[in-house]
Amino acid sequence: MLILTLLICFLASFSLTPLIKKLALAVGAVDRPSERKVHATVMPRLGGLAIFISFILGILIAHPPNKTVWPIALGASVIILTGFLDDKFELSPKLKLLGQIAAALIIVFMGDIQVNFINLPFNGRLELEWLSAPVTVIWILAITNSINLIDGLDGLAAGVSSIVLITISIMAMIMGDAFVLMIASVTLFSTLGFLFHNFYPAKIFMGDTGALFLGFIIAVVSLLGFKNVTMFSLVVPVIILGVPISDTIFAIIRRIVHKQPISLADKSHLHHCLLRFGFSHQKTVLIIYAMSSVFGLAAIIFSTSTLWGSMIILALLTIGIELVVESIGLVSQNYKPVLNAIKRPQK
Repeated sequence: MLILTLLICFLASFSLTPLIKKLALAVGAVDRPSERKVHATVMPRLGGLAIFISFILGILIAHPPNKTVWPIALGASVIILTGFLDDKFELSPKLKLLGQIAAALIIVFMGDIQVNFINLPFNGRLELEWLSAPVTVIWILAITNSINLIDGLDGLAAGVSSIVLITISIMAMIMGDAFVLMIASVTLFSTLGFLFHNFYPAKIFMGDTGALFLGFIIAVVSLLGFKNVTMFSLVVPVIILGVPISDTIFAIIRRIVHKQPISLADKSHLHHCLLRFGFSHQKTVLIIYAMSSVFGLAAIIFSTSTLWGSMIILALLTIGIELVVESIGLVSQNYKPVLNAIKRPQK
C-alpha cells in the first residue's frame, strides 16, 4: 500500500508542477533577476504547492492511525500559506517569522511534539522541563530557515531535502518507526516529482512555498524520529542536516565578522562560494548533493556506533567542515587558521 501511495505522490507532483507554473505566472508570483540572484530571467515560483498538494494526497491515501498527523498537516498548511503570500507579495521578515512561529506552536501544543530532555554522553540526561516548548519551537524555526537559505540554485534545496528525507526514511526503517517512514517517504516522493522540473536548467522554482514547507516537515519528522533516543539526542538530525545547518551557522558568523546585520542577505553562501571557486552551476549542485550524502551516511553510522566511535565521527566531520569552509572562503578569504597552520614550514 505504501509503495502505491508513494507512486501516486510522485506522479501527482510531476503532473501538477506545470499547472502550478501557469498559476504562478498568472498571479505574478515570480522571481526576478537581481544582483544577489544567480538566474538571469524571470522565473515562476510557487513550485512548493505541487509538493504540498501531493503530500496531503499521500496522507489522505495512507491515512495513518496516528493522532499527530493532522496537527502536522495543519502546521504545514500555515507554512504553505506563509510561503505563498511571501512568493506573491514578498512579506516582511517579521510577518514570515510570525507564520513560522504559528506553525511551530501548532506542532508543540496540538501535536504534543516536544523535546522533553537531551541525552548526554556517559549516561547523562538534561531535563528541559519548562524549556521544552521554546527549544522545540527554536528547532523548528532553525531547520525551516536553514532549508530556505540553501534554496539558491536550480534543484539545490529540493535535492538536498530529498537526500535528508532518504536518510531519515532509512533510519526510520532501521528503528521500525512506520509513522516517520510514511511521513518522510511521502514528502520525499512528492519532492522528487517536482525535482524533475526544478533540476538545472529549472523551469520553475519552489519558492518560499516549497523551501519553508520542506524545512518544516524535515524539522518535525526529525523530532518524531530521533528525540530522546540516542546518546546525543538531537545530534543525529543535526548530522543529517549538516549541509544546511553548517551554511546557516557560517552565514551568521560571516555577518558578525563583517559587522553586518544577521538578517542581511548576501551572496556568500556555500553555493555562491563554489561558483566563485570555478565550478559550473550543475557541478556545484552535484557537489553539495555529495556533501549531503556524506552527512547522511555519517548519521546512519553514528546512530549505530559505540560512544567512542561516535566521538571519532563527530571529530572527523568537524575537521572536514572546517577545511571546506577555509578552502572556499565561506567566512572570508582571509579566514584560514587550519590551512595556514598546515602550510606553515616546520622549523
